[in-house]
Amino acid sequence: MTSTDSTPQYFDGPVWAAIISASAGCAAFGLLVDLAEASKSFSNALNFYNPTGDLSGKSTVAVVIWLFVWIVLHACWKHRDMKGSGKLTVIAVILILLALLAVFPPFFGLFAAG
Repeated sequence: MTSTDSTPQYFDGPVWAAIISASAGCAAFGLLVDLAEASKSFSNALNFYNPTGDLSGKSTVAVVIWLFVWIVLHACWKHRDMKGSGKLTVIAVILILLALLAVFPPFFGLFAAG
């Protein structure tokens, strides 16, 4: 009788795909906030639903970007063990910090269209 190791192999690529895509979605939302603040025509283009104004477009586009990045990264990394997780952590933190800065009212107020 032979014994085989039946421990399943786990990959952390899909986990990192989710983390990086969430960070990218946050950064996209921040960028959309700044662009909508800087351009009245861009803000009007993001007005998908009048009662909420351009927030409806900002959130919808950010979610679409998040899903797109997640699908692409998951497909690329689903069978990978990410060795450079420190670099990925730095990328995720930078994207989240950029998103926080971008939605900070004194910052996006600098771009206010007159």
